[in-house]
Amino acid sequence: MRILAVDDDPIILELLTQFVAAIGEHELTTAESGPEALEVLKRPGAAPFDCFMLDIQMPQMDGIELMTRIRDMARYADTPVLMVTAMSEKRYIDAAFKAGATDYVTKPFEVNELRARVGMVEKLAATRQSRTKKIFAAKTVAAIPQTLELHEPLSVYDVDNVIDFIAMENYVAQLTRNALFGSTAFGFSIRNIEGFHAALNAFEFNSLITDVAEVISDTLASHQFLMSYGGDGTFVCVTESGWRPDPELLMDDVNLALSRMEMFNNAGEPLEPRVSTGDAVRMIWKSGNAVMDALGEAHSSAKDAAIKYERNRHDFWLTEPQRA
Repeated sequence: MRILAVDDDPIILELLTQFVAAIGEHELTTAESGPEALEVLKRPGAAPFDCFMLDIQMPQMDGIELMTRIRDMARYADTPVLMVTAMSEKRYIDAAFKAGATDYVTKPFEVNELRARVGMVEKLAATRQSRTKKIFAAKTVAAIPQTLELHEPLSVYDVDNVIDFIAMENYVAQLTRNALFGSTAFGFSIRNIEGFHAALNAFEFNSLITDVAEVISDTLASHQFLMSYGGDGTFVCVTESGWRPDPELLMDDVNLALSRMEMFNNAGEPLEPRVSTGDAVRMIWKSGNAVMDALGEAHSSAKDAAIKYERNRHDFWLTEPQRA
């Protein structure tokens, strides 16, 4: 795995160099600033990197801005980014994940912890390598992606506050490790998602998910939140602890916005997606597996609500003639 580590502290770069050399067959390149890192990325003919390790507080350009610049490069839209920083405050954690971080490690770090994170990133990089090539092609020649599984957690690009599902899990885990957690999780699930998935090709389905994500993000724009698409037409949101969301009211707001948005498939036929919301799961005082279970509960609750809505609607039309 080719790794680019960026930190203005030469001692940290030396520690990372020794660490990476000790844990496996990896190639580490270092840079002491954001501008220097960008110059490395612009070198003609250079092989792409499989992972980035970024500090946050650096002169000239901080790690958040650097990551934003990296994410703007089509080649690195999906490349894992591991933040290695002394900044443990929640505002930095939030900003990092919103900008596209995959995981977050605070200094001083333990070798075993960093080894586990790099191992996770290595597996992630391997599974995403082919997908990154498709993304690069899609952004340059508008190629249509291959078939997408309904349960697959897709990456959603260029929508505010939407992050990958693995990043969401790492975000929640980071907050619990730093005793900063106390929020609410809830989900939105697209009704009749199986019908949309069966009727649309992969490009159309991906576009549908992205459009719905944008509507949800816009609806929640006045609140602090992060959102992830977890597959099966379902999005999971994690909000700030000071806000107690009303799922029913949010469902109505999102569906009203969806009704005003024109969506079509490639044949010009209209698409009219609507969502259901599940229970709001309070995550205060939860930790470890209980927090991860809460994310799963929010996902399942929204999905079940969408299924129940479709079942009730179908049953109503079956029984209505008998009532008449």
